[in-house]
Amino acid sequence: MAELYLVRHGQASFGSSNYDQLSELGHQQAVWLGEYFAERDIQFDRLITGTQLRHRQTLEGIAKGFTASTSKGVQQNWVADTHPGFNEYDFYALFASLGEQHAHVRAYALGDKRTFYKGLKEVLKLWMADELDGPLPERWADFYQRVADAMKFATQTESEKVLVVSSGGPIGTIASQTMLSPPQIGMELNLQVRNSSYCHYFFNQTSLRLSCFNAIPHLDLPQRLNAITYG
Repeated sequence: MAELYLVRHGQASFGSSNYDQLSELGHQQAVWLGEYFAERDIQFDRLITGTQLRHRQTLEGIAKGFTASTSKGVQQNWVADTHPGFNEYDFYALFASLGEQHAHVRAYALGDKRTFYKGLKEVLKLWMADELDGPLPERWADFYQRVADAMKFATQTESEKVLVVSSGGPIGTIASQTMLSPPQIGMELNLQVRNSSYCHYFFNQTSLRLSCFNAIPHLDLPQRLNAITYG
């Protein structure tokens, strides 16, 4: 069977004017992941990212680490396809769509990271139940379907090893879709996905099997434990 590595982007810029870019640590996480792939001679014959900047920057970091660590003269092609189905949902828009009856949840968006994620759990429940009041860029059902469509795009291929860079929401949802679990499980998994982690899948034209979820072997080292992040 073919293999797919589904990577979450490196740490983004939470609290800045533009979340959609990697922090300094996020760039480093991506480089370390590239080094890990090179050390184990894991090469890819298809690359895919979402269309967000942090996805592209993560792939660039992986390429940098891989290239710097390869001593065998291996030429890895780093030209990627893109698919918007691998993009994250717009969590700021979800908070903005809350009505007055949920004003206390909207206030969480202005807090620190811990408070923000407490509020995000609540707003995701409302989104999935179709109980948000204001205009939305997409309904939950639309998000769920576009993620499924993106995985079809990634796996309907003759390639043997596929690398996809995406975000926590799609990654958690893909896991729940693969395991045929309730959609709510996908959102629970979403909030557990660590930056620059990967999930490993086996696939062919008729099946998709989850082999490994949320792996961080490139960070799970004594000198890098402080580099394990979630946002």
